[in-house]
Amino acid sequence: MKKIIFTLSLVLLSLFAFQASAQNVRFGIKGGYNAATWEGDAMKSLDNVIQLADGNVTTEVRSGFHGGMYIDLPIGTNFYIEPGVYYSQKGMRFQGRFSSERFDFLNLKATITDKAEYIDVPLLGKLFVAEGLHFFAGPQMSFLVSNKINTRASVVGFNLINKDFNYDSPFRKTDFGLVGGLGYRLNNGLNFSVGYDHGLNRIDKGGHFNTYNRVVKASIGFDF
Repeated sequence: MKKIIFTLSLVLLSLFAFQASAQNVRFGIKGGYNAATWEGDAMKSLDNVIQLADGNVTTEVRSGFHGGMYIDLPIGTNFYIEPGVYYSQKGMRFQGRFSSERFDFLNLKATITDKAEYIDVPLLGKLFVAEGLHFFAGPQMSFLVSNKINTRASVVGFNLINKDFNYDSPFRKTDFGLVGGLGYRLNNGLNFSVGYDHGLNRIDKGGHFNTYNRVVKASIGFDF
């Protein structure tokens, strides 16, 4: 936690320092939708479970959101450096359905969701290739704030169990990755983007499973 606070403080101080001293610097806020999942050994194991269950278990993305702030630092006519700080929901989920001709009317379902919450600190390069249209890419450091497992079971549409429990001890506290995407900025500062986060560190602390964070993001923001 001290490392997170120190990093956030350093980034925020840098943002405000640049904003106060540089010309043509844009400060902005951004938020939007996350479609998160895992890739690697854990997902392969789940696929094997799905096959054994004759397709009654399905893996799904965890729907979440992200939000935070950034600053655009002009390096040239069409190129910017964009540091930022964001809260971001990641993880994954899988859902199972009990299938039986005798009990089909009960519609028995069970869902397990990994609810990982991160602070993302990207440092992006942003290249404008046309009026408002730009590509962005760069490294990102992510800090795990919490990780919970949600278990839910339902019958005929009514929840029998819906409970969260903490499960962050097996997970790494930091995740280094790469970010890339495409965006468009209007003259009034309103901007839209679609990006992809590709985690490079194994998410488990012991490194026993080659499993990594993967997130697709759709964002809307505004430059001040």
